[in-house]
Amino acid sequence: MCGIAGILNFKAGSVDPALLRKMIDIIRHRGPDDLGFHLQANVGLAHARLSIIDLAGGHQPMHNGDKSLWVTFNGEIFNYVEVREQLIRRGYRFSTLSDTEVILHAYAEFGEHCVHEFNGQWAFAIWDNKSHKLFLSRDRLGVRPLFYRVTPETFTFASEIKSLLALPGVPRELDLIALDQIFTFWFPIPPRTAFKEIKELPPGQSLTVEEGVVTTKHYWSPHFEPPQNHVREQDYADELRDLLLDATRLRLRSDVPVGAYLSGGLDSTLITALIRQCTGVRLKTFSIRFDDPEFDESPYQQEVVRFLETEHREVRCTHADIGRIFPDVIWHAEKPVLRTAPAPMFLLSKLVRERDYKVVLTGEGSDEIFGGYDIYKEAKIRRFWGVRPDSRVRPLLLKRLYPYFPNLQQQSVAYLQAFFHARPQDLLSPFFSHLPRWELTSRLKIFFSEAVRAETRSYDAYADLKALLPRAYPGWDLLFQAQFLEAGYLLPAYILSSQGDRMAMAHSVEGRFPFLDPRVVDFAAGLPATLKMKVLNEKYLLKLCAKELVPPRVRKRPKQPYRAPEGKSFFHDRQPDYVDELLSPASIRSGGIFHTDVVGKLVQKFRDGRAIGVKDNMALTGIISTQLILNQYIQNFGRRYTDA
Repeated sequence: MCGIAGILNFKAGSVDPALLRKMIDIIRHRGPDDLGFHLQANVGLAHARLSIIDLAGGHQPMHNGDKSLWVTFNGEIFNYVEVREQLIRRGYRFSTLSDTEVILHAYAEFGEHCVHEFNGQWAFAIWDNKSHKLFLSRDRLGVRPLFYRVTPETFTFASEIKSLLALPGVPRELDLIALDQIFTFWFPIPPRTAFKEIKELPPGQSLTVEEGVVTTKHYWSPHFEPPQNHVREQDYADELRDLLLDATRLRLRSDVPVGAYLSGGLDSTLITALIRQCTGVRLKTFSIRFDDPEFDESPYQQEVVRFLETEHREVRCTHADIGRIFPDVIWHAEKPVLRTAPAPMFLLSKLVRERDYKVVLTGEGSDEIFGGYDIYKEAKIRRFWGVRPDSRVRPLLLKRLYPYFPNLQQQSVAYLQAFFHARPQDLLSPFFSHLPRWELTSRLKIFFSEAVRAETRSYDAYADLKALLPRAYPGWDLLFQAQFLEAGYLLPAYILSSQGDRMAMAHSVEGRFPFLDPRVVDFAAGLPATLKMKVLNEKYLLKLCAKELVPPRVRKRPKQPYRAPEGKSFFHDRQPDYVDELLSPASIRSGGIFHTDVVGKLVQKFRDGRAIGVKDNMALTGIISTQLILNQYIQNFGRRYTDA
């Protein structure tokens, strides 16, 4: 993994090297091992390198033999060996052993279609001297970030938003429509970001800049179309195991040691077992241990460690730890978040780096593509209830689904019907699976100031998202629709960014995800819904695939969603100093985003110990994280930039 940045001036005039240096310096945490620049006429490329493959020969920006192509690249092309061999047969010669040079020659051979050859996770920019064209691409699932800004004079891009905000003349203002989206879906809909004039290249898209014209194209998106032929369950399971084993093998390609995250659940345990099959050596694993038993999974982690005989390290995470590091978490997340879950991941990557590891494999992506989340079961129960809305028994299944939400257990059937949107008319919504989550999140907008509410009152976030749905979407199974929303939006925009890339790269650690191998994703998309969820047995086929590789107690345990302590992290005996400051009436009023009195009542509720439930905790986390964004990126960016 690395950090990339670049400037293209549309008009005559060379790129100021000081500006390019400023852009890359602010993201040196992404690549502390090497620094490189390429400047020519009106183009400048920069690169901060985290050396993982071809440690000696992978310096960037890299050029091809005649210097007609230059690339700055963040990520890994895991099948670079196979693509390299294909290109050698076509007559190309290589001067390095890096995957970066493979990108250059693949582009020379296939043009913009080169991305179809790659199995990897990437964000790269290629300057084509012959056609005077800049070509940018982002991987299929959006593992690696890529942001840009367009003005009449320049096109600028970078791995992180802070690189663009460091340039003179770039407005540092929150995008209120993006804020409305975050307080609906948990994420801004790309290309929109939390900041005005800063855009994100969506997953599975490429971008070209030619003669001042910016064009984006989709080259991939999730598509669900199960085959009509009937295949035995065990045959599917065997094929899946072979695919995952090869996906893991490819992601072990590295010139530095590779470890693994171990949560104690099915997904990370299976990946760890597959790593052991591929290497035959004792693996180093890393995990989070919570002091609060409500969130702790360490007993399962220890069972896996004994079963797979890994060399294990864990980071202990307390309420105080989350509160203490939260400002750093938001600095790296670059957008408001509604959950504190990124904070423990920040601590985990710090532990990995302290143990001199740069690369970890994780089980991320499995829940999205194999149907593991409670939201999938919840939607199935709601639809089951919706066809018999007068039933007094069917809604009780929802209480059984969420035993870790004690407040839900006390609610009436009437409340459950209103909260879970199980009415017949709700079944017609294209967002049926996500309505309860998004409606609950939308209630947090009562904390917006009058000015913000006035500006966003006529905005319809659902309409914007609906316009992006593929044509085939209405005909898909309900489970596939829910999976598309999770894998296409929440996964890249929150899981892989706020909890993934940003928290890992804050400490120069690269995450790799075998479940997000495009072959695995396409295989999962082509499965019948019943093999993903058999009645309410989630990830049915994956459990069958893992039968001989994962301890029975771990394989059969109920799904425990990854969560972290929230309100208690900000209000406790050793409360962080910044909390009172950010939530003070003066600070809320100055920020202009939230309503002073309404926030004050919420704060008092927490101080009195009366705050309960998901809504209060999400509201507090969202308000604090937004206030931190205002403080770090708008009011005090220069000071924070210097500190970074």
